[in-house]
Amino acid sequence: MDEKDMKILDFLITDGRKPFTEIAKELKTSESSVRKRVKKMEEEGVIKGYSVMVDTQKMGYNVVAQTGFDTNPEDFLSVAQELCKFEEVKKVFTSTGDHMIMTEIWAKDGKELSEIIFNKIGKIKGIKKVCPAIILEQLK
Repeated sequence: MDEKDMKILDFLITDGRKPFTEIAKELKTSESSVRKRVKKMEEEGVIKGYSVMVDTQKMGYNVVAQTGFDTNPEDFLSVAQELCKFEEVKKVFTSTGDHMIMTEIWAKDGKELSEIIFNKIGKIKGIKKVCPAIILEQLK
């Protein structure tokens, strides 16, 4: 990857629907060059896919919680895989730092979040600790 590829990625990270013609114009190159570079990055797995950012409140989810999970070492991977099965769990990451697994959970309100964490997810074998942090506002 070169500097031009990195600039193309910056544009697409900011706006995944930005037309290649606009990217080409800003980079002073051809649209076909941008298209070929993006296709190559897709084929090489640099670009893994495209996603949509949504306003969770407009969808009825008024609580979004970044939630850390600690597990027994032998249950680490099975807990992470089990978390992926819950519809309310939108993202699952394995991590280093304060928690072994980090998730993003969407709920309609605090009561529903409690229900999800304590009566659904909390029953997964191997979970030792659950640490939810409610997001107040996303700035970037």
